[in-house]
Amino acid sequence: MQFTTIPHPSPTPDADREAAIVDPGFGTVFTDHMVTIDYDEAKGGWHSAQIGPREPIALDPAASVLHYAQEIFEGMKAFAHEDGGLAMFRPEANAARFNASARRMSMPEIPEELFLEAVQLAVKTDAKWMPSTEGGSLYIRPFMFASEAFLGVRPAKQYKFVVILVSSGSYFKGGVNPVKIWVSQDYVRAAPGGTGAAKTGGNYAASLVPQAEAIEKGCDQVVFLDAVEKKWVEELGGMNLFFVRKDGSVITPPLTGTILPGITRDSLIAMLREEGLDVREEPYSIQQWREEAESGELLETLACGTAAVVTPVGTVASPSGEFTIGTGGIGQMANKMREKLVGVQNGRVEDKHGWVMRV
Repeated sequence: MQFTTIPHPSPTPDADREAAIVDPGFGTVFTDHMVTIDYDEAKGGWHSAQIGPREPIALDPAASVLHYAQEIFEGMKAFAHEDGGLAMFRPEANAARFNASARRMSMPEIPEELFLEAVQLAVKTDAKWMPSTEGGSLYIRPFMFASEAFLGVRPAKQYKFVVILVSSGSYFKGGVNPVKIWVSQDYVRAAPGGTGAAKTGGNYAASLVPQAEAIEKGCDQVVFLDAVEKKWVEELGGMNLFFVRKDGSVITPPLTGTILPGITRDSLIAMLREEGLDVREEPYSIQQWREEAESGELLETLACGTAAVVTPVGTVASPSGEFTIGTGGIGQMANKMREKLVGVQNGRVEDKHGWVMRV
């Protein structure tokens, strides 16, 4: 598809941009441009692809997304390599997951090649916004929402696909440190048959109250249990979990439709198996977590996701008390997996799986 370029009338001055990306944090330093592509069932599908200035999107008050929440998104990153080039990590997997989310939310799929073309164009256009700080990246946020104006419960017939970029530093303000997590007792993230496996905004909105509860309890994140028995560990508000055990096995909760199939999760499964560990996707209960932590059978718990990469869980708290995993510090496997994964992403470690796509 041919993209139209809309010139930016007033791009950010170089000095202002450089000052903004010295220590960008996460999620607030936006680049100058965005990609948009429209979908209209009556016009045969996707059309009007363009890249232009990042600007507000005009919406009719009756736009379907505002009333019936047809909305999906992705989270991915571009990295600077030592040769001066840029690369994305497993963007094809993001494209596939985006379309899986679209199917669950009764939205049109976008051709994978068009998705990839859009994110590459966005990164190339705003490459100067790449932070030079250690661990810096361009966080890429492709999203799609129902734009048709109507009131009536049915799938919309018009949509807008957008790509925006964020200059990104560390996800956690204090850098890579063990996190303390709160076990949610009164809330669940997703139920069987629901939208837990889709990357849709409603799932995250539902996590905000329990996340606020976790913060109130002095924790960094919330962990959710299953909706049926309230005993099986599922995932954090935005990260998957791995349990590294003394016997050489690693357990991660299975993808049963209530857990987001994380791309970092899938990558870690492959990398941990390369280390000779027995990685199993099977249920892991909150009781087992406590007992194995207290007995020493559990060496580490790893939380992982695109934004935070690999982060160790140091302490788990709940109304019945709290327990510490290992020494409560950054474990050997967490450190090793983080260094290896980041190394592949930035080109310093051999990419044995063909995960890196040069931009």
